[in-house]
Order: sequence, then structure tokens, then C-alpha cells
Amino acid sequence: MRMLVLDVFLQTSKAMSLADLEEKLAPSDRSTLYRTLKTFEKKGLIHGIQEHHTTQYLRCSDKCNEKVHHDAHLHFYCNLCKQTTCLEDIDIPHLHLSRDYIVKELKFLATGICKLCHPSE
Repeated sequence: MRMLVLDVFLQTSKAMSLADLEEKLAPSDRSTLYRTLKTFEKKGLIHGIQEHHTTQYLRCSDKCNEKVHHDAHLHFYCNLCKQTTCLEDIDIPHLHLSRDYIVKELKFLATGICKLCHPSE
């Protein structure tokens, strides 16, 4: 099952939910898929983002591993096609927090119309 899930992520650059994976890999066990997603997230293969009360998963960059995730980049959700993509080429300013705060995770989400859905001029 892990190889099948990995293959799905390698073939797409779009975000996928647990329900999306269930549909692509039917018939499959929801619990096994969920555990696979959590294992992949822990190992730095994918990262999850919350959008509209659903976790969407995207493939991590090659720089990620089980100790450090380098996913502090912009995620873009298209209101038309309902797809989320990673925009890693957008510069995100470094946050300078006091020592009283320990950041474990940052999530950047923008919404609008993606380049595929945007009407050409």
C-alpha cells in the first residue's frame, strides 16, 4: 500500500485528501491509507495543510527529512478548480519571534484563481 500511495504522490503536484486517495486506490482500507499518510508525513515525504476543514497532503521537497521539514512556502488554493499547489518560488520573510515562542510549524495559504483557471488576456 505504501508503494501505491507513494506512486500517486510522485505522479501529481496537486494536493490530495484522504478521500481523494481512497477514490484513486479503490478498494482500499481507509485506516491503512491514513496510517500511510501519517508515516509519510513523519518521514518528510509529504506535508499536510488544513483547508476548509480537510487536511490536504502535498509532496515535500527533496530537502525534507524526518527531522526537518522545509515546507515554509506558500500554498495556493484555487477557488475555481478547488486544487492546492505549492508555490515554493515565492519568498516568505523570516519571522523573528522572541525566545518565549518555539515555532513547530508554519502554514501559508493564499486563495484565488490559479494560472490554469485564469482567463487569458
